[in-house]
Formats: sequence, structure tokens, C-alpha cells
Amino acid sequence: MFNNNKIMQLWLLSLAASSVSTSVLAESTNEETLVVTPGAAEDPTGPLKGIVATKTLSATKTSADLVKTPQSVSVVTRDQMKALDVTSVSQALRYSAGVFTEYRGSSNRNDELYVRGFSYVPKFLDGLSYGATASSQTGSLDTWLLERVEVVRGPASVLFGQVNPGGLVSMTSKRPTSEPIHSVQFRTGNNHLAEGAFDFGGKLSDDGRVLYRVNGIGRTQRNQVDDYKETRMAIAPSITWFPNDQTRFTLLTSYQKDPDAGYRNFLPYYGTVVSVNGRYVPRDFNVSDPSYDQSWREQAMIGYEFEHQLNDVFTLRQNARYASIKQKYRYLVYATSPANSSVLTRRAQHETRDTDEFGLDNQLEARFATADIDHTLLTGLDYKSDRDRQTLKRGSGTQYDLDWTNPVYGVQVDESTFSTMTDEQQNLDQMGIYLQDQLSWNNWELLLSGRYDWSEVRTLDYTTADGNTQQNDRKFTWRTGLLYAFDFGLSPYISYSTSFEPNLQTNRAPGIAPFAPTTGKQTEVGVKYQPVENTLMSLAVYDLHQNNVPTYNSSEGWYENAGEIRSRGLETELHSTLYDSLNLIASYTYTDAENVSTTVAGTKGKAPTRVPKHMASIFTSYTLPSGPLKSLTAGVGMRYIGTSYGDTQNTFKVPSVDLYDAMIGYDLGELNSRLKGANVQFNVNNIANTKYVAACGGSTACFYGIGRTMTATVSYAW
Repeated sequence: MFNNNKIMQLWLLSLAASSVSTSVLAESTNEETLVVTPGAAEDPTGPLKGIVATKTLSATKTSADLVKTPQSVSVVTRDQMKALDVTSVSQALRYSAGVFTEYRGSSNRNDELYVRGFSYVPKFLDGLSYGATASSQTGSLDTWLLERVEVVRGPASVLFGQVNPGGLVSMTSKRPTSEPIHSVQFRTGNNHLAEGAFDFGGKLSDDGRVLYRVNGIGRTQRNQVDDYKETRMAIAPSITWFPNDQTRFTLLTSYQKDPDAGYRNFLPYYGTVVSVNGRYVPRDFNVSDPSYDQSWREQAMIGYEFEHQLNDVFTLRQNARYASIKQKYRYLVYATSPANSSVLTRRAQHETRDTDEFGLDNQLEARFATADIDHTLLTGLDYKSDRDRQTLKRGSGTQYDLDWTNPVYGVQVDESTFSTMTDEQQNLDQMGIYLQDQLSWNNWELLLSGRYDWSEVRTLDYTTADGNTQQNDRKFTWRTGLLYAFDFGLSPYISYSTSFEPNLQTNRAPGIAPFAPTTGKQTEVGVKYQPVENTLMSLAVYDLHQNNVPTYNSSEGWYENAGEIRSRGLETELHSTLYDSLNLIASYTYTDAENVSTTVAGTKGKAPTRVPKHMASIFTSYTLPSGPLKSLTAGVGMRYIGTSYGDTQNTFKVPSVDLYDAMIGYDLGELNSRLKGANVQFNVNNIANTKYVAACGGSTACFYGIGRTMTATVSYAW
């Protein structure tokens, strides 16, 4: 279906068209309108002061008012990430509705999330797929490099192609600005944390047509699991060029290396959820072996964003990025253990994974009116190519058994005895065309979107003589939404959306053709309220179904394309800043998920694992506006994670937990004018150091949550 020549031709043709239109329009018009200019209007890709965002780019691929968008969207700003002292995308979404973060605790290498009861939610960076391979998710980007993080809840294939029905996470990189940026930051804390970061930007030319931004970070700290470290170095240079008043070109690059990429393993139900002879597995217990462990990752990306205003109606955009993610892991992984036993059966594993990803998105936006109806019409063609090579070699034996009540490390691992479990490469090519119209008439907002995708996945299995397979899928997805925006800020809406994902299970009954794609469909009813610019509230009720879910028939020994999962729920969220000094973030989530159809015995009508029925959070901070302690900011937060089922038969539950956070910050410039621009901040997350099980995916897949973290941050901006 796709080949390298066609890919190159598509890219060059679209780039040539952009270049020709740029040169022609530059000669034929003298308009003074800049594509992007600093001002009062919020730029959904630029810096934003405070915790209340009013615009989104991820929900419609156009700059849209959140209060007038008929879909549930959450935005976490840079200031919110700073106040909450987050270091991962998963942590950034702790206080967002509908999102179950850190369900793996400290064993989360890839920022895995649940949204509306569905796991492996895909991530997008600057509008293009990031770390989404044909069959899984990979990669983790440091939040210091990001300006904001958004969550679009519910099916969103209509603009992004194959995605999870629960939703998607959209990340926005820091970009060059015309305003000068000069800041440095240092952090320290428990677990031997040491971190330094910088962020510089501004004008490179006197006329302001060339801007730059470069930010970087270096960090080292110990994991809460013994003998594991997390070290990271990252840098992200970018340049924006305005060749004329109608054109913008931004080059975005980044490099991130994790010599110690963190911990990933599993724990048993016996010893975490319930005790073994009155004892529990220590939270810092290392399932693996320090003498064998390796956890290494390297990521590099280069891409660009091109935008040209053709005239008062049409704007042309093209975004492209190439990314490479390389990984190496060696560890002893927990496999099983007898009931009420402290002895763990382990396997020695050596994994490598190399992922190369290329994305291209061409857009033409038209803003015009027909009679009394205003239109924002968007049409586009995007392409995604992914090459993912994985190897997994494994060794087993009683020599790897470990008693967690009396662990003895230093086991000798002989990799020459390993068996090759996986040695394959998956090549994904996906192309989609989409059309969307946002219609505004009086106070009515109507959203109509449609998309058609072509997807091809080729799997090369190097463990067998004839292990090559190919699967081609094509699918139409669509979305519609209707909203009425009252003049006093209330906006009720209703929407319907669909999604799809290729179904790549190869273990099928003899003679059975490849499974149809997994599909999602959702009806959502909600209301948004923005009484003033710095307050935004939302409430959504949804009914979401995922069909064609592959389920394993244990009596036959193969997968069947007969599953259906239903998720119904309610979500509400508030972001507000009052009197420029009081910040409030609050959310509540109710999720009722159920396996409606399945061939797995004993699971029909049961809830999926790792999905809390109730979650709630609240964070508030107050800054003293005057007095001897002027600019002193203090904040407290509470996170509640309700009970969830720990196995597919729903025979046991993971208990609920309350977690408490706090922060205090001060502008040192209030003490002495020579310290202007210097700030200090102290954060404590999980104040009580509560030991809890975050989630279980079965009796052999439980995870402890993250314990107390304490940090002190000193920053200086000039």
C-alpha cells in the first residue's frame, strides 16, 4: 500500500506547495497581519500565566474556546505543573477528572494512564503521534520541556486516526517567544534528588523576525525501590522565523537520554493487598537483582511547524516530525508465587527496543461566513510511519527464586541459556483525510467532523521461517456536537464521536481471517460554565462502548474477536483564580465499566481491573497580596482514589486511599530588591507517607503507589 517513494513524493509535494504559496503571497500582498502576535488573546501553544486555560488546540486542531467546545477537555498549564512540582506527564494529570494516573506507582516508565476506564491512552506531541507504535505505547518526555498538557476525553479518531476510545493526551512543547526568557532552576529533595534546569529565549534579530528558545534539564535521584536510580539529561532547542508578515516557520528539536530509566516490575497479591503470615512486602523491595539490572533509554526528535496566511480566509499549515527512541533493559521479573507464600518465582529477561517514527500533517483552514453563519472549516491529510523492532530473551529456573522476607542478591545470570521469546519488527503506515466544520450562529455552536483512514501493519517475525504477516484496515470515523452558549457563560452541549484501532492479535483459530478493527462510540452530554475569564467549570455524563475487543478463549487456546466493554460515568472539574491570589482546582470522577461480552469464563458482567469507581481531588493555594509576607504562597491538596477490582473475575478489591499534598513558595525579591526574580518553593507529596497498593491487574500484577516525596526548589529569572 505504501512504499518509501510514495512517502517521499507525498512529503516533497506538500512541502513544495507550501513553499510556492509562500513566495507568491509574499510578493502579491502587503498585509500587516502577523500569524502569531503577543497580546491579550490566549495562544493555546504559548506561555500562559496562571492555572486557568480558556483555549484548546487538541480538541479541534484549531484554536477554540474551551467553553464553546462540545467535548470534555482538561488543560494543565505550566504554572500548574510548577505549583504541583511534577516531573512526569502522569503526575501532571493527578488532579484532572476522568484520568487514573500512576497506577503502576514508581514502576511507570512510559507514562501509562487510564482515561474513562481504558488503558494505554495514546500521547501526542505538538499535534503529531508520539511513541505510539502499532501495538503499544512507549517513551516518556520530561515535563520541563512542555508548555502544557491536555486530555481529550472520549473517541478522537476523527482528527488523529487510530486512538484509544477513552481519549488521548496532547502535549505542547515550549516554543520561542518575542518576550525575553532567562531562567534557571535548582531542585533537591529526598531520595538523593539533585536537579538543575534552564530556560532561555527571545529575539535573535533586531526586527524580531527570528526568535529562539532553548531549555534543558539534568536530574539524578534514587527510586523508592532499593538499588534503582533515575538519571536524565534533556535539551530542547527551537527557532521561529517570520520571513514575512503572513508566514511562520518553527523548528522544534529535542534530545533526552536516561542512563538510568527507572524501575519496572510486578508484585504478588499475597504480601501487598493481603499479608503473608502477618507480613507485607516492603515498599522499597527490589524484585530484581542489582548485579544484573540495566535500564537505559535515548530519545531524539526533530520537526517543524509551518503556517502561512494565504489571505483573509485561508491559512495553510504543515507539521512534521521524525523521532527515534532506543531502549535496553535487563532485569529479573516476577512471574508467580504460591498462595500465602513469600517465595517469588522470577525470570531473567533481556529486552531491546528501537522505534523510529515519522509524522506529517497538512491542514488548510478557512474562516468565512454564509449568511449569518460563521464557519471555521478545516481539511487535512496526515501520514504516520512507525518502525518498531523488539527483542525479548528469557531464562528461567529455580536459581532465580527469591524470598522477599529474606532476599539474597547476587545471583549469576547466564544469558547464553536464554530462549528467544520475541524477535520481530512491526512496520505501521497510516494515512488519513479529514474534514471538519465549526459553525456558529447567534449563540449556537455546531461541530461536524469526518475522517477516512487507511492503515497497514506488516509484522516480521524473525523467530520462524515463515513469520511475515500483513494486515490492512480502513475505517470511517465521525463526530458531531451541538452547544448553546448563553451570554452569562453557561454552555450546555451534546456530542457523539467514534474511534478505531487495528486489531493485531495473531493467535487466532485456524482459517480465521485477521480481526476487524476495535471500534469505539460515545454519547456525551455536558455543561460548561465560565462566568468570568479566570474561572472554568465543566460537567460531563457519557456512555462509551468499545467493540471487537479480542478475548482469550482458554478452552480453545486462541483469541476471539467477540468482546465488548461498556463504560458509563460522570466527570466534573473546576479551575479558578479569584482576586488574583486564590487558586482552586477540583475534580470528581465516577466510572462504571463492565465487560458486556467476552469469551473469558467468569468475566462477563464484571468490571475491568485497575478502574476505580470513584476518584476525587482538590488543590487550593493562596498568595498574600500585601503585608510583611507579601507574595508568600501556601497550598494544600487532597487526592482520593476509590476501590478497584484487582482481577478479571472480581474476586478481590484494591482498597481506597487518601493522599495529601502541600506546597509553600516565596518571592525573595520582597525581602531585598537585589533578589528580584528569585523564588523558593517547598513541596511535599503524600505527606503521611501512606503505603498503599495503587492497582492490581491480577494476582501477579500489583503495584505499590509512590511514597512521600519532599523537594526544595530555588529559581531565578531575569
